Amino acid sequence: MDQQFWEDKYREQDQLWSGAPNGVLVVEAADLAPGRALDLGCGEGGDAIWLAERGWLVTAVDISRVALDRAAVLGASVAGKVTWTHADLTVTAPPAGTFDLVAALYFPIPHQPEHTALLRLLAAVASGGTLLVGGHDLDGHQHHHDAAFDASQYYVPAEIAELLDDSWTVVTNETRPRTSPAPPGSGHIDDVVLRAVRRP
Repeated sequence: MDQQFWEDKYREQDQLWSGAPNGVLVVEAADLAPGRALDLGCGEGGDAIWLAERGWLVTAVDISRVALDRAAVLGASVAGKVTWTHADLTVTAPPAGTFDLVAALYFPIPHQPEHTALLRLLAAVASGGTLLVGGHDLDGHQHHHDAAFDASQYYVPAEIAELLDDSWTVVTNETRPRTSPAPPGSGHIDDVVLRAVRRP
């Protein structure tokens, strides 16, 4: 699932995602005071645009230039509030202690022996800031099979929760029904959600 994989994936269709924000984000971030947000794997920009419309200043990062070009067009109305950034976050670390919200929704973070990339992403959350991780519940995964994706190679929210030290307060760590329909044919019926706050 490298850059070429995602470039090819986005080129297969004129629009890969719905354009609507992820339900996990809407539920978990609606009560947060706007600040600086980091949207990991922003895709075509639905989440970043939703945040910007609510007063957030968003750094929206993706490995696919095709996705970012589409996002910039769709997000023209919030152009001054979103910075569309091309980067591989497993290689390039975001600035530490900078963001009031770091959102990783259905964003595959590969396992590493020293958890290097994951720890850098956690470090990006500012004091008092929120980490929001959402993924598919693979136990409730009905019929989708993608040879390019081996779920065991990537962190799930519960694993990330176990790696948080006592500088964090876990607010949510659960499996629950999706609040919005899964992509057609995917078979995902539940989400796994982690929301944690870095203590001031």
